[in-house]
Amino acid sequence: MDFTDPHFAEPAWLWLAVLGPAALLGLQAYASRLRLRQLEHLASSRFLASLLESVSPARRRMKQGLLLLALAGLGITLARPQWGRLPESVQTASEDVLFLLDASRSMLAEDVRPNRLERAKLAILDFLQTHPGGRVGLVVFAGQAFLQCPLTFDHEAFRESLVAVDTGSIPVGGTDLGRALDEARHALENPGDRQIMIILSDGEDLAEQGIKVAGELARQSLVLHTVGIGTATGGEIRITNPQGQPEVVRDEVGRIVRTRLDEDTLRRIAAATGGTYQPLGTLGEGLVKIQLELETARTRDTRPGTGGGVERFHAPLAAVLLLLVAESLVGTRRSRQETKAP
Repeated sequence: MDFTDPHFAEPAWLWLAVLGPAALLGLQAYASRLRLRQLEHLASSRFLASLLESVSPARRRMKQGLLLLALAGLGITLARPQWGRLPESVQTASEDVLFLLDASRSMLAEDVRPNRLERAKLAILDFLQTHPGGRVGLVVFAGQAFLQCPLTFDHEAFRESLVAVDTGSIPVGGTDLGRALDEARHALENPGDRQIMIILSDGEDLAEQGIKVAGELARQSLVLHTVGIGTATGGEIRITNPQGQPEVVRDEVGRIVRTRLDEDTLRRIAAATGGTYQPLGTLGEGLVKIQLELETARTRDTRPGTGGGVERFHAPLAAVLLLLVAESLVGTRRSRQETKAP
């Protein structure tokens, strides 16, 4: 048995173990004198000795002593003696991670394989495999934004929602990062201990509201990390025409449209909220770096829970019960041998 660190969890109750028996002893002495005085009123002194002949003073003192010990034991029990240590627990803050995924047509560019959107989805799925079990959610955006999957502990439901995303998920074209951030803010109305937003986009904010809304999020202590998808040289946008044939997107004068990664906008959005920016890369390494940053922050927020002492009140409580039982079994009458003795 581990006897390290003996102490009382509620030491204030120890007064009962000391003052309680002292008070009870005084009460017993007072009751004994009062009982003798009453007997003197009932019988003359020459008959009093014969009346008390069958009473055993030693047995009475034994009963009184057992009650004194029981009261002292009760005080010790209530003080909750402890020794030994329980294994320490680890308490970590819960973490909500909300992904904001760009589903505009520019995400069909193939400057990363198989294309920007599919590469982003694969990176999120990789993130999910090593996420420690907190809630995850998904906002999909283009010219509008939609909460595809509310924050949930059901990672399988989140995975199904993510796989279903394509450029047809949002009917309004364009890219409005500000609208996406507004939708994300509403999705985080029931806050957890830590709230993280990760936006995956090529950064083409056509509405130019993303930086402004990011500043508003910063005042609410929300942190936004950004992941840039694509390359600086950019790529063509390939879509499927109504005849089911692939074709590139052209502008009004027939020139092929090339979309490029706008890292500056994504950096400024992340910086506004105290977050970080990472390019996704060809294998999703950018999101891995952000995940490592989150793990580092989570380690700093990890609080070792005190294991606490092992409760040992059971022993004094059992002793109290035994003393009370013994006291009830001890009589005050002399035994036959004591009566016959000269």
